[in-house]
Amino acid sequence: MPKKSILRIAIATSLIILISGSSFYFGFKFGSSQQKLSAPQENQKLINADFSLFWDATQVLKDKYFNIKDIKDQDLLYGAISGVVGALKDPNSVFFNPSDAKKFEEDVNGSFGGIGAELNLTNNQVIIIAPLKNTPAEAAGLKSGDIILNVNDTPIAGLTLDEVIKLIRGEPGTEVSLLISREGWKETKKFKITRQIITAPTLDWEIKPNNILYVRLYSFNTNVSYLFYQAVLEGMLKGSRGMILDLRNNPGGYLDVSVEMAGWFLKRGSLVVSEQFRGGEKQDFLANGNQALKNFPLVILVNAGSASASEILAGALRDNREIKLIGEKTFGKGTVQELKNLKDGSVIKISIAQWLTPKGIQINHNGLTPDIEVKMTDEDTQNKRDPQLDKALELINQLVK
Repeated sequence: MPKKSILRIAIATSLIILISGSSFYFGFKFGSSQQKLSAPQENQKLINADFSLFWDATQVLKDKYFNIKDIKDQDLLYGAISGVVGALKDPNSVFFNPSDAKKFEEDVNGSFGGIGAELNLTNNQVIIIAPLKNTPAEAAGLKSGDIILNVNDTPIAGLTLDEVIKLIRGEPGTEVSLLISREGWKETKKFKITRQIITAPTLDWEIKPNNILYVRLYSFNTNVSYLFYQAVLEGMLKGSRGMILDLRNNPGGYLDVSVEMAGWFLKRGSLVVSEQFRGGEKQDFLANGNQALKNFPLVILVNAGSASASEILAGALRDNREIKLIGEKTFGKGTVQELKNLKDGSVIKISIAQWLTPKGIQINHNGLTPDIEVKMTDEDTQNKRDPQLDKALELINQLVK
């Protein structure tokens, strides 16, 4: 794993079935998490339970299982650790044995074939948070909130998120079949999607009528700062009077980037987000940007695909400046993970904290409810209508009068 001092990544709940050299979509942080751990000498003090049950159960398996010759003792141990982590009932806390840990590292730093959609495990269902722009998932018609039932005719009920991801991922150019359930449908539908090497988009912008700068932010990666600066500079040169910041289907990215983005719109020292640990202690992240847009008229577009870093930025701007959120309720994705390396090369990815908006609103599981709710229907999408953007344009034009 790369050894960085402290790297917090706001998308802290899932993995993305895509390719990105920057790896910002993986929710964990490095630093103190990199030390090797080993078990304490006095195991009885670690678990207040009758641990002899574990040995009894293991003995039953070794005595009775018909095909035990193909099962290594080490596999039994890894299975037991997976069970311990699974007892947390947190889809974002995962145990990787050494081979899976190596694959995880390769995925973070390398390339693989995917469909271009971020997934999350919610209420034991694998849900699509957002298909990314210009990806096979978007082209196939997948939407935020879609539930995956089968992958290549294999039911995924009971599988972990990582197991589902392994089924979907594959060689570029090969096909994967997803059985999808969607709210409002009477029947499920099968989507056949060809995997590709996918590069996550970052930002688009244009000038709308009445000199409104429209910025569509797709992710919070390391390219955002420069691209946003370019968009703002060129927009101002063209006489922009207000801005629509579109965070729809933006699954998040680096926390540091979202804090930096907030620094454009907030006074220095303004609270952007708090990281709350299990004991109640907090670490606050404050705006320290150029404040260039602190008085600039702004509205924000959000939907169910707006998650994590998107929710952090949207929540910070609403809490500090009463910026209006338009669209649909956000995903509610606000925990942070840490990687812990074990001595044999295994890794535990564990949730260690949650994010709170400046007014103390818990993002995780709750999301942000828009100030002005505007639904986007399948019919709107098919007919290339965007009532959410229309409403944002209406509101921002009122603000710049």
